[in-house]
Amino acid sequence: MIAILDYGSGNLRSVQRAFATASREVIVTSDPQVCERAKGLVIPGVGAFAACMNQLRAINGGEIIESHIAVGKKILGICVGMQILFNKGFEKITSQGLGILKGNVELLPAKILPHIGWNQVETGENSTLFNGIERERFYFVHSYGVLNPVDDALNSYTDYEGRFISAVETKLVSAVQFHPEKSSAAGMKLIRNWVESL
Repeated sequence: MIAILDYGSGNLRSVQRAFATASREVIVTSDPQVCERAKGLVIPGVGAFAACMNQLRAINGGEIIESHIAVGKKILGICVGMQILFNKGFEKITSQGLGILKGNVELLPAKILPHIGWNQVETGENSTLFNGIERERFYFVHSYGVLNPVDDALNSYTDYEGRFISAVETKLVSAVQFHPEKSSAAGMKLIRNWVESL
């Protein structure tokens, strides 16, 4: 079973539909016990970093995520769901993230923001997420991102008037800045890759 964490942020139903193509049982929930039973936990997210963190704290979402990792289970962060896994976000105000991944979320150094539309991902070597996906484009909607490589992780990059980290993979934590659920066949393949890795 795949649990999609419902903390009031993210296009939950479209994420659920996308993951249902790769897993028989996909549940949208904020129940810690349901999340505990899940093989994998998905953290979606749209909007501002600080608002998402406030909503996450309201359901003790940080504890749910950290408990999932602590017992050796995998998580996948999507868009702002990726960003909140890092130490800090600098979107209008400085906000503390979960600090599961080391780094900060900063304004992209581009003249035109937000970065909206399709863009390529330069994948890290031996990536599990991007296995069988070559030179494909994914759908982005964001103005902030992680600009510096993440230590002790496999980093994938995208260029938008400068490179930023568009995906991160560790043994248990995967995260993508783009929206796989909106990224057509390439996004569905990435979702299947993650589900099959559980």
